[in-house]
Amino acid sequence: MKFATFGRGGVHPDDRKGLSKDKKIEKLPFPDELIVSMSQHLGAPATPLKKKGDRVERGEVIGSASSYVSSPVHSPADGVVVDVRKVRVPSGAVADALVIKCDETQSDGFKEEFDWKKESPESLLETVKSLGIVGMGGATFPTAVKLSIPMGKKVDALIINGVECEPYLTSDYRLMMERPEEILEGIMAASRIISTSNIIIGIEANKMDAVELLSSLSEKKGYPIKVQPLKMKYPQGDEKQLIKAILNREVPSGKLPLDVGAVVCNIGTTYAIYEAVKFHKPLIERVCTVSGESVNEPKNVFAPIGTKFSDLIAYAGGAKDDLVSLIAGGPMMGFAVADPDTPMVKGSGGVLMLPKMLDDVSFPCVLCGKCVEHCPMGLMPNRMFRNIKYGNYQAAMDLGLMDCKECGCCAYTCPSHLPLVQGFKLGKKLGRMKK
Repeated sequence: MKFATFGRGGVHPDDRKGLSKDKKIEKLPFPDELIVSMSQHLGAPATPLKKKGDRVERGEVIGSASSYVSSPVHSPADGVVVDVRKVRVPSGAVADALVIKCDETQSDGFKEEFDWKKESPESLLETVKSLGIVGMGGATFPTAVKLSIPMGKKVDALIINGVECEPYLTSDYRLMMERPEEILEGIMAASRIISTSNIIIGIEANKMDAVELLSSLSEKKGYPIKVQPLKMKYPQGDEKQLIKAILNREVPSGKLPLDVGAVVCNIGTTYAIYEAVKFHKPLIERVCTVSGESVNEPKNVFAPIGTKFSDLIAYAGGAKDDLVSLIAGGPMMGFAVADPDTPMVKGSGGVLMLPKMLDDVSFPCVLCGKCVEHCPMGLMPNRMFRNIKYGNYQAAMDLGLMDCKECGCCAYTCPSHLPLVQGFKLGKKLGRMKK
């Protein structure tokens, strides 16, 4: 069996997946309160449709999409809106949110099945759009926008991202192992929307049981789906690196996968598409890995969107005394969170509790070149960081700053522990402002 990968740069951190890999998905009981942000997706935040005192029903639209690149937000529970306020979401941004006090008894709902195979691609696309499906690998780009192929563009490959290369995270792996038929059906619905039968699922070699399960099941059902095993290499889950590994196509600077004839969807997204087209269920809950050396009982939890991190942590047995860092997402590209009551959003694939692992002290650059060697985008992180440090933002932009994926390979390999990714985030923001 041939194991593919991308060629340039990358690193291979300890995957730490053993903490939760064998933990089957558990359904979180509805918490007393949910904090549902209107900024659940990349693009313009949704416009709140409810006010304090209003009743809401599970699955009801409570926030309308405010632009083309936007997505509606639905209530994850039956309850009452007890507050409308600004909250800080896991990325650190501030957004409007509805605080919902959940009813003690929740309706089951979404039991009726629909035959999506009889629907047109346009109808299926509208279902995905109206039910608020977004990319669930972390980027949260509205899926309906991704699956809308512009005039003049042609897609000849649908790539399904089952890589999950971030350490600790196992939510996609557990979905593949526990919901394989549903995932494959969601993939076929997505392929119908974009009218392609060239479908490849990319899965890394540390999940060979998922490779074998999806391969055999796809063959049994007669689906035109190939499962491609990949070498373990971070950040292979990035769209550009995954397309290079599977199709050997290079996405040019400033271009999208569409420009090389590909669409990439995450495993979690295909499961959400399945629930949308099969049961007309909006994206109101998802699987989230709760893990790390500083949590008592690592778990994979199916939880309502808007669940506070503190409720997830409590369900996982609470934090240990050595807890130092609370991370939303994975350790490479995730965000440090100060408030344990930060709400989970559609892109929340993991909540990590970690002890102190590295010395926080950084030293001057020693010009070792490791950051250049391991950058998967072929950039010069050392020179970009130096320009940003001295306020030369345009010089950093000229070196390709906007092509930086903020994957953290440079910081991971830096012997001086320089805050490279933080510098690049700042440089991008200030560079745009200067323009």
